[in-house]
Amino acid sequence: MRLATLIFLLILSFALLSLTYNLFTMIIHYRDSGPSKQASKEKHSRFQIDPVIANPKHATTTKNQGLKFHIALTATNTSYSKWQSRIMYYWYKKNKDLPGSDMGSFTRILHSGSPDDLMDEIPSFVVDPLPDGYDLGYVVLNRPWAFVQWLEKTTIEEEFILMAEPDHIFLKPLPNLGYEEYPAAYPFFYITPKVHAKVIRKFFPEEMGPVTNIDPIGNSPVIIKKDLLEKIAPTWMNVSIRMKVDTETDEAFGWVLEMYAYAVASAIHGVQHILWKHFMLQPPWDLETANNYILHFTYSCNYSLKGKLTYGKTGEWHFDKREYLDKPPPRNLSLPPTGVPESVVTLIKMINEATANLPNWDTTL
Repeated sequence: MRLATLIFLLILSFALLSLTYNLFTMIIHYRDSGPSKQASKEKHSRFQIDPVIANPKHATTTKNQGLKFHIALTATNTSYSKWQSRIMYYWYKKNKDLPGSDMGSFTRILHSGSPDDLMDEIPSFVVDPLPDGYDLGYVVLNRPWAFVQWLEKTTIEEEFILMAEPDHIFLKPLPNLGYEEYPAAYPFFYITPKVHAKVIRKFFPEEMGPVTNIDPIGNSPVIIKKDLLEKIAPTWMNVSIRMKVDTETDEAFGWVLEMYAYAVASAIHGVQHILWKHFMLQPPWDLETANNYILHFTYSCNYSLKGKLTYGKTGEWHFDKREYLDKPPPRNLSLPPTGVPESVVTLIKMINEATANLPNWDTTL
């Protein structure tokens, strides 16, 4: 199995070389100029975890509780990314030092190639985007490349890393949800490796194991040991690029292609995640915030004035982050009407609190 893994990784590297010579050269440069990486010890004495269960049944708490993790937020310099990042960082600061928190330092990994006007407000580290045209119009293809550069070029004090996104709001202090060397991840209902087994096998051949070894996750939110992410990140980037240039795979995975690439890259390295359904909630489909740690506001919330969800139709009351691509939402958004789920009400209240307390909000460009 180890030999098969080595052979497969070599194939990935040569495939990337034939597709993107200049990008491959940059990766080699960053690997060579970065600190030497000690190989991870072989995993031992590890119990088997079914990839669809939330947590080992005998574990009442996480083995990693009390071990700090570094929050790594990948972002661009667009107004759309910046206003979300400001809200996210506001709630990080509110929760970081509260009881029950294992939240450590924070870095916004800015993959735009140059500093922006939030450098003094949010701790940030600038990395290069992919060369022009290499993302093929799929901007999140820059995310794994950003992590490769950041991990190679900076010193991270914490042993663990939380990979996060701008549209994440911390509802309460977040503990380290990992168990020993198993990373913690959120299971997405729309990441279904078994359904896409045919295309998955292009990147995870049968000799590497069953498709069920691939977790139904993306890279975010994930709390993972730094040394594991250092192994996964280059493979994640290579697999992402190979998936994007493969027409069948690109059509099958669409906007979640990079998420599948992370799941596949993790499986290639034999990394299995513990799935925490309360890691995150996503309104309007998740109705209550209780017991959840992160609120992910990616979906449009549309309701009638009677509080009824209007499927696929703009409601008389609505909130959609995509209406604010070029400018931030105004302060003091109107609250949802009576009958709208608590999760949506909480979202708007938390956005309003953040924007009321952030300076120069209306000039976030």
